[in-house]
Amino acid sequence: MDHETPLTSLHLDEADPRDLPLEKLGFLPIETNWFDRLFISVVIWVAMSLFWFRFIEPLGPSIWISNAIALGLAVWIVRKG
Repeated sequence: MDHETPLTSLHLDEADPRDLPLEKLGFLPIETNWFDRLFISVVIWVAMSLFWFRFIEPLGPSIWISNAIALGLAVWIVRKG
């Protein structure tokens, strides 16, 4: 048994930068995964709904307009964020 050869596991610790997947850069200023972006979208949807109920709906427009805007914004955030 030759004790001069290094262990193969030592070579696995160092990853070649060319082998790592490129991170997708989005417009959000934090590192996120799809679930984080979905959570951010839901929080924005709730905040937008509360704002809409308080200030916009008494003027006449339906909450469905707010829901459509929030859905479009959520799709955009999850895909591009």
